[in-house]
Amino acid sequence: MASTQTSPPQRALVRFVHGRTALLVAFAFSVMADPVSSVAYAIEAALRALDGNLSLLLPAMFAVVIVVALVVASYHQLVARFPEGGGSAAAAGAAFGEAFSFIPMGALIVDFVLTISISVSAGASAIISYVPSLAPWRLVLALALLVLVAGLMWFGHLGRAVFALLTIAFIVTAVTVLLPILGAPAAVLPVHPVASAPLSVALAFPVAMALATGVEAPSSAIAQLAQLDDDGRRSFGRWALWLTLGIVSVLTLGLTAAVVHLGVTVPHDDTTLVAELARTANSPGVFAAFQATTALLLLSAASSSFQAGPGLLKALARAQRADGTTHGVLPAILGRTNVHHVPVIGVVLFGIVSAMVVAAAGARDQSLVLFYAVAVFVSFLMGLIAMARFSARDHRPGWVVLNVAAALVVAFTLVANLARPAAIGSLIATAVVAAGLYWSWVRAGRPRGTGRAVAEAETLEEEVDLLVDDD
Repeated sequence: MASTQTSPPQRALVRFVHGRTALLVAFAFSVMADPVSSVAYAIEAALRALDGNLSLLLPAMFAVVIVVALVVASYHQLVARFPEGGGSAAAAGAAFGEAFSFIPMGALIVDFVLTISISVSAGASAIISYVPSLAPWRLVLALALLVLVAGLMWFGHLGRAVFALLTIAFIVTAVTVLLPILGAPAAVLPVHPVASAPLSVALAFPVAMALATGVEAPSSAIAQLAQLDDDGRRSFGRWALWLTLGIVSVLTLGLTAAVVHLGVTVPHDDTTLVAELARTANSPGVFAAFQATTALLLLSAASSSFQAGPGLLKALARAQRADGTTHGVLPAILGRTNVHHVPVIGVVLFGIVSAMVVAAAGARDQSLVLFYAVAVFVSFLMGLIAMARFSARDHRPGWVVLNVAAALVVAFTLVANLARPAAIGSLIATAVVAAGLYWSWVRAGRPRGTGRAVAEAETLEEEVDLLVDDD
C-alpha cells in the first residue's frame, strides 16, 4: 500500500503556497477597505446629484465603474514599473523631476484628512440610522469616533489582517442584504423629466467618484511587503488592484440595482440610502449586522489614513543618516515616534485638522463628499500623465492610448467637479499643501530621494500580521 505521507519538500511547498495565499488575502482585502467603505455614501451622493432620479442612477454608477476600471488598468502598469511602492508620487518624480512628486503628495495629504473626516462622519450616520435617538448628538458622536480611532494609533499598526477581516465581514453582510431582493417585486419609479439624460449623468457621476479614492493604495502599500521580491510585489499589487475593481464594482452595481428595483428614494437627514435599503429588504438582525459592519469598516478606513498620513509626514521629516548628513524637508519633530513606532505629533496634527473639517461640515458625510473626490484625482492625473510619458518612451502605443484616455477622463472629472465651490476648496487645499512641501524642500537644499517618501511611509517598522507565519 502506497504511503500517503508527504515529503518534507512537499510540506514546505504547501506551507509556502498557504502562506502566500494568506498574505495576499490579508493585503488585498486590507488595502480595499477605503473604496469598499465608500459604497456607504457614494451611491447616495450620485442619487442626490441626480435630484432623486432613480432611472438615471444605474447609468451614473456604471460610468463611475468604467472610470475606475480605466484608472486601475493604468495603475496595473504603474505597479509593474515601481514594484518598490510609491504610487503616483514616485511616477511623477521619475517622469518629470523630483519637484513634481510634491503635487501628488499634497493631494494625498488632503485626501487622508478628508478620508478620516468623511469616514467618521459616515460611521456616525450608520450608527444614527440604527439608533435615531442619537441624531441630536451627531457631531459629538463623529468626534468621539475620531478620537477613538486616533487614540488607538498610539498602540501602533493593527495589522493587515484586522482591516481584511472587517472588509470581508462587510462584503458578506452586503451580499446577505442583496439576496432577498432577487425575488422582490419591482417598484414603479416616479417620472423625472430631464432635458438630457446623458448630460445629467455626466454632471452627476463625478460626485460619486469617491468610490475611486482607494485605487492609489495598492501601488503604495506594496512597500509593506518587504518579505517579497520585486516580482512578488508586482504580482500582489496587481492582484489587489483587480480584486478591488471586481469587488467594488459588483457591490456598487448590485446595491445600486437593488435601490432602483425597490424604489428607495433619497433618505431623510437621520439615515442613509444603504441603511434604508437594508431596512426595507431584510430582518432586523440583518439590518443590525449590516449597520455594524458598515460602521466598523468606515472606522478601519479612517484608521488606515491615520497611519498613512502621519507616516508620510514622518518620511518627509528631517533625520540624520549614519554619515552625519541630513535628509527630509519637514521639521524633525514630525519624525519622532513613541515605543510603538507611531509618529504621535503627526497623528495629533491629522486629528486636529480632521476634527476641524468634521465640525465645519456638521459631521454630514453627504456634505463632505462634495469635497472628497477631487484631491486624489490630482494624484491620479499626475500618475497617469507620467505613465503616458513612460509608455511613449518605451514605444508602447497601446499603453499610450490607454494612459491618455484615462488621463482625459480623470481630467474631465476634475473639471466637472470644479462646478461646485466645495471642490474648488479641496483643490486650493491641495495646491497650498503641495506648494508648502515644495517650499520646504527648496529651503532644505533640495535633498535627493524625497520623491520616495510615499514608499518610505508604507515601510512599517512594526508589523502585526495575524495571518502569515514567516517561518
